[in-house]
Amino acid sequence: MIGRFACSSDSKRMEVRAPNTDIEFEAYYELRWRVLRMPWGEDRGTEYDEHEEKATHVAAFDDSKNLVGVGRLQLVERNVGQVRYMAVEPGFRKQGVGQSILFQLEKKAREQGMKAIVLDAREHAVGFYIKNGYKVTGSSYLLFGEIPHSKMEKQIEGSA
Repeated sequence: MIGRFACSSDSKRMEVRAPNTDIEFEAYYELRWRVLRMPWGEDRGTEYDEHEEKATHVAAFDDSKNLVGVGRLQLVERNVGQVRYMAVEPGFRKQGVGQSILFQLEKKAREQGMKAIVLDAREHAVGFYIKNGYKVTGSSYLLFGEIPHSKMEKQIEGSA
């Protein structure tokens, strides 16, 4: 287990850790597709990329062991990681799930010797990352021709 936290809206406990079984990984990728790809008509399979096997995967499970959030960390250059594929079930948003996943990804990045994390945040998520210490460093791409992204970065060397 990587960590536990209590949701802000009630006393339920969550577990934040890597998915361990084939069934957990199936649910992990299903959530990524359903939240990040399906609403824009993207095909199944677009929730994967060539970095899956080397990446660090983190998932949040509710007290019934249902997967409710996901995130991924990958090394992009020496000492720099990238957070990608952050997604939380709509009914669990604004309850600390995403923040707990991000915290664990940052912890794993430090453990792997990374000194900074970069990411491309969807426009609606920029405020979330700013609250978690990230800074906007510029404009990024337009995903699916309609979702603007901002480049963001956080220095994590020596941070708690």
